[in-house]
Amino acid sequence: MASLNDVRFLSPPSTTFPSSSHKTWMIAATPTAVPNSVTTEEVGLEPRVEEKEGYWILKEKYRQGINPSEKIKIEKEPMKLFMENGIEELSKMSMEEIDKSKNTKDDIDVRLKWLGLFHRRKNQYGRFMMRLKLPNGVTTSSQTRYLASVIRKYGKEGCADVTTRQNWQIRGVVLADVPDILKGLAEVGLTSLQSGMDNVRNPVGNPLAGIDPEEIVDTRPYNNLLSQFITGNSLGNPAVSNLPRKWNVCVIGSHDLYEHPHINDLAYMPATKNGRFGFNLLVGGFFSAKRCAEAIPLDAWVSADDIIPVCKAILEAYRDLGFRGNRQKTRMMWLIDELGLETFRGEVEKRMPEQKLERASSEDLVEKNWVRRDYYGVHPQKQEGLSFVGLHIPVGRVQADDMDELARIADQYGSGELRLTVEQNIIIPNIDNSKLEALLNEPLLKEKFTIEPSILMKGLVACTGNQFCGQAIIETKARALKVTEEVERLVAVTKPVRMHWTGCPNTCAQVQVADIGFLGCMTRDENGKVCEGADVYLGGKIGSDSHLGEVYKKSVPCKNLVPLVADILVERFGAVPREREDNED
Repeated sequence: MASLNDVRFLSPPSTTFPSSSHKTWMIAATPTAVPNSVTTEEVGLEPRVEEKEGYWILKEKYRQGINPSEKIKIEKEPMKLFMENGIEELSKMSMEEIDKSKNTKDDIDVRLKWLGLFHRRKNQYGRFMMRLKLPNGVTTSSQTRYLASVIRKYGKEGCADVTTRQNWQIRGVVLADVPDILKGLAEVGLTSLQSGMDNVRNPVGNPLAGIDPEEIVDTRPYNNLLSQFITGNSLGNPAVSNLPRKWNVCVIGSHDLYEHPHINDLAYMPATKNGRFGFNLLVGGFFSAKRCAEAIPLDAWVSADDIIPVCKAILEAYRDLGFRGNRQKTRMMWLIDELGLETFRGEVEKRMPEQKLERASSEDLVEKNWVRRDYYGVHPQKQEGLSFVGLHIPVGRVQADDMDELARIADQYGSGELRLTVEQNIIIPNIDNSKLEALLNEPLLKEKFTIEPSILMKGLVACTGNQFCGQAIIETKARALKVTEEVERLVAVTKPVRMHWTGCPNTCAQVQVADIGFLGCMTRDENGKVCEGADVYLGGKIGSDSHLGEVYKKSVPCKNLVPLVADILVERFGAVPREREDNED
């Protein structure tokens, strides 16, 4: 098996844009040589993992008290299902055969997550959700059509979701089809590799990268390079596939902070230093069932050329030193807390190519008092004569026919490109202004994916919920739409309010960053009967004044949420009761 140092990193396509009044940094993100892993002797703390036959495994002396997921990784290397084509043999087995053996049962329930496949044992036995890698949320019409063709064959079991990491998840997949689907993904330039479990998730960037007149830097080349490094150019990178837990990364390119840096394990914040363009680093942001933490400054700055070496160094420090016991205490911030920030920084520095890491720059390029812009509707691009159009995709759910129509529209009116956003919406860029009127009259935009959603619908986000996800406690997507519609009949809202719904404490829908968040739980109604409910969060903020929300009221039965939300909107967000509004009219 080729080592990581033999991997050739693909150069991003060169793109030039007309100049604009707002300065945009157009530094080329050129591939940099990835250094060899440093030896134990060069590192102050002994790594808990070691390389054997091309894969990284936990050393024998650190295996006491480890969690069940770590034991499964030790029993059989998950990446072999892809890198040594174990999926071919597994896909030929029936579910009955698979369930007879702990080894193969663990393959489909756990190890296949390294291939981006999540068995829906509880709610869709024998079917899988497949999560793609889509750096910066950029995709093409041909990729979208291919995904539509995959889910269409599964009928009512098949659908797709835009995720809160600018990504596609497709549903209804059966195991026997997986080898062919993986080949089809590769043919259209997609991969699902290393998108689940203890891996780096989809790199997030500015959804308006390269087309925004106000952008700081085009984030696409950087996120492409990050994704190529993380997945070894879609061939597999076992050097970063055995982390203690999942790990999120984003590159900031906008003053709007569409990328939500404060909730990522690593966020690259654009900053200059002595006339050089680069990034200050934030580290440690995460959500979990037991703890949520905002990212903190590492007191480090890297040039644009060093985004891969520093990402590799941070991942290696986390991989080598991170705790592998209680899964609730294995995210990277726990390691930072354990070591102390300066010691953690030192471990990162020792893993840099020259064992050197510059201190943070004071020349931050993100404007602190920027008012976050809305991307719905028609907006001019920095390219003269072109516009982008932001579409509202209700709670991110689409069907095969929707995807085909979106692909057709992107081809007919734009350049065949679509952009996914962390709010589960879609942007179509590069539309000639002469075509805008015809585009806006398309039935899909008038009847389903509007460019002018209501104020509350604009900020609505929902996770998968218990329709498909076995971890979700409550149904979320349909309920989020229903509650919002009923609340809108009670009150009139005049300013944006972001409402996020998540079905379980894993908080995939990021309720803590919402103005109003709903975290699913089981509770009891006024008669003592068990029912679906939610803990209600208030006060989350995004942008330059970002901070996490806190619990406002626990265990509210879902049937009681509409009047509660209406009251919150009136008391805290200036909403007006419809009855009073009608009287005033």
